Amino acid sequence: MTFAHPTRAARTLLHLLPWLILVATLGLTWAVWDHDRVSSRKALRAEFDFALRETVSGIEQRMASYEQMLRGVQGLLATTDLMNQKAIHDYVETLRLDANFSGLQVIGIARRIPAQDKAAHVALMRQRGIPDYAIHPESGNETHAVVVQREPAASRSKALHGLDIWPEPVRRLAMEKARDSGMAAITSKVQLAIDSADQAPPSFIMYLPVFAPDQPRDTVAQRRTHLIGWVYAAFHMSDFMASLYGKQSPGLALAIYDDVNPNPQNLLYRTADATEQRSPGSAAPLTAKEYMVVAGHSWTLSLATQSEFEDRFGRSAATVIGAAGAGLSLSLALLVWFMVTGRERALRLAAQMTEELRHMAQHDSLTHLPNRALFSDRLNQELARARRNDGRCALMFLDLDDFKQVNDNFGHIVGDHMLLEFAQRLQACVRAADTVGRMGGDEFVVLMPELKESSAALALAEKIRTALHAPFLVDGHALTTSCSLGIAIYPENGLDEITLTKSADDAMYRAKESGGDRVHVSDRCSSV
Repeated sequence: MTFAHPTRAARTLLHLLPWLILVATLGLTWAVWDHDRVSSRKALRAEFDFALRETVSGIEQRMASYEQMLRGVQGLLATTDLMNQKAIHDYVETLRLDANFSGLQVIGIARRIPAQDKAAHVALMRQRGIPDYAIHPESGNETHAVVVQREPAASRSKALHGLDIWPEPVRRLAMEKARDSGMAAITSKVQLAIDSADQAPPSFIMYLPVFAPDQPRDTVAQRRTHLIGWVYAAFHMSDFMASLYGKQSPGLALAIYDDVNPNPQNLLYRTADATEQRSPGSAAPLTAKEYMVVAGHSWTLSLATQSEFEDRFGRSAATVIGAAGAGLSLSLALLVWFMVTGRERALRLAAQMTEELRHMAQHDSLTHLPNRALFSDRLNQELARARRNDGRCALMFLDLDDFKQVNDNFGHIVGDHMLLEFAQRLQACVRAADTVGRMGGDEFVVLMPELKESSAALALAEKIRTALHAPFLVDGHALTTSCSLGIAIYPENGLDEITLTKSADDAMYRAKESGGDRVHVSDRCSSV
């Protein structure tokens, strides 16, 4: 029996096969690597945008609380004489400024004194116990805005009684805005009178007008006629920022400028670590500028990421994928080269290893659940289907409560076994059409496609939460835990991956902050 020798073309094809496989697997590696890199960058951008919104919201909320505090003093002055210093002092004492308004330097009362009433005012103040009282600095203005009271009544501020702040242009502009609008107004960057010139930190003052009671003030002319003074609050910008609710994410460089021109002369505030030397070849930081109007005045916020923030939220498996893919590609090509005579077997082996590479790139190594990249693909596919068919879907974020204690008390091996069993329980709870993924650590996600009723998502979340109550038997330990779950519904809580993910994540953290072992449905409204 004789065997036919392969033709020259067949031999050439066999010798080219390893190179073709190498090129194909390297191409696949590059595609997976690029997808993971892009997904990581999107996640970083989402966290950055969220941090920017949180910073702006914190400033607005804090400024609103100070305005409400001033309105309380304004309300008191509507029922008592502007010169009733004891009543004002007693009221401010009840506010507990150190505990509740820690960014505040001083609350003051400035009385409007027409030029013809100047002598009578000075005589009254001296009669009330300030024998050397005088309005200063001297000016020929028709109107004076004289500081008659400051709280807390620190010793360093006594000499400021009688200070006429009307001639100072920056303060005067804010007082005029407050007077004519009847609303709160803040100054541009200013030096406080209580600060020495060589050690004056950037500051601003908020003014609120006080009008004569029972007098009309519907028009600008009426407000100017019946104005009797201002109540104001003075702030050091650094103390104001330190008093914000919550804590800014580390690794963010924040600068705030007065007005809309971000130049050094207008700088109000900068974080201590605002400058960072980056290594050559590193990615450019994410930056953003936000223009906000605070009490009728414009501020510019400049925010930029630093390495710490990017390392924390921009974690990527791209390096591992690239190295593993290149190694597997080379190994596969060499293997095919040595097995070229067993062509069919080699092709089957190549397909198997290619599938393993794809699986490694798209699945978590511990639980074998879809990882962030694969889950992102499936979420986007479901969102596209829901948009086409006017359908709905649900996204659920899960986080084990106090899982760190398991690792600390029993070791990471026990923790990994517990995570593996949790993943198995999770898969047993969901529908066949649902997708379960692991984002990393003890964070998991569930995608519910073709959702008919929102109650189905809530029912599944409760089923999962209840399933965790049974003890985990791991390496001879009976461990108990619970989880916090956040639910976001498309399209009510988000129209794309970023907003829907943020809604679910926020809901989960609200569940955790409420004590854990509970389900929270997002109340965020999407913009249609």
